[in-house]
Amino acid sequence: MEENEENERKKIYANAVRAGKRTYFFDVRSTKNNDYYLTITESRKRFNDDGSVSYQKHKLFLYKEDFEKFSDALGESFQKVIDLNKAQSSELETKLNNQFTDISFDQLGDASSNGEA
Repeated sequence: MEENEENERKKIYANAVRAGKRTYFFDVRSTKNNDYYLTITESRKRFNDDGSVSYQKHKLFLYKEDFEKFSDALGESFQKVIDLNKAQSSELETKLNNQFTDISFDQLGDASSNGEA
């Protein structure tokens, strides 16, 4: 019981993000020396063969000396995904546009008025 109380005392802040079958937990904790660090836990709901439910967890520990590097890398990664999605959307739009010929109604009208219809 003492260990559980100490663990709760160390938890400073908690936030959860639900994303489909996954939940991400962001917990700020403190050490005995009041030094702070972040844990990020991914929890995935699993259904066992017998129908029972279990949770698979993966945990990351981030220490304050790495916060800036981690934040920069995460931001750059998000930006890369955004840029790639824009590029893919642009490529798809170009492919679709190239499949069709641009014809204006004026051109259709000109053809019929010249007796070509």
